[in-house]
Amino acid sequence: MWPVILTDRQSDIVLRPLHRRDESQWREVRRHNRDWLRPWDATLPNPGQELPGFRAMVRMHDKQAKRGQSVPFAIEVGGDFRGQLTVTGLTWGSILSGQMGYWIDSRVAGRGITPVAVAMAVDHCFFALGLHRIEINIRPENTASLRVVSKLGLRDESVRTRYMHIDGQWCDHRSFAILAEEVPQGLLAAYRYG
Repeated sequence: MWPVILTDRQSDIVLRPLHRRDESQWREVRRHNRDWLRPWDATLPNPGQELPGFRAMVRMHDKQAKRGQSVPFAIEVGGDFRGQLTVTGLTWGSILSGQMGYWIDSRVAGRGITPVAVAMAVDHCFFALGLHRIEINIRPENTASLRVVSKLGLRDESVRTRYMHIDGQWCDHRSFAILAEEVPQGLLAAYRYG
């Protein structure tokens, strides 16, 4: 199941494992986008706790992916690191579901990269992994991410009250989902060709 590399030649987008050698590009992209991403970035609720550093994050993602717990991708555009997309909380057995989160470099935002990357990952989850449902939870104020799920036709299912700790506080999220049988030809094909 892991490692996996997904490519879309039409858009020059590659979803691939995050590597230690990505550290300098990852740090530059995160530094450039600090203020742009802050309102949407997960934080830890307990004072004094910190999210893992880059190398620890790469090791953690790799271990979880090899255990079948997540599918963590770097988003590469034209050969450059531009963001991350991770399917977490993989549940097998009678549920066959996962939750997706993502972020993209503001310098390439608005070019259709995120919808394509999300669709590529959803198709991988449905057709290669055999999942049945993918869920994306978005803060109601995050208009850019709301446009992504709208373009892809994900169903708005509910509001989750104080669902995730974001930017230092518990925040509500809108929950969107798609099922494998809703896109039998694949989400990327449905997005591109209707």
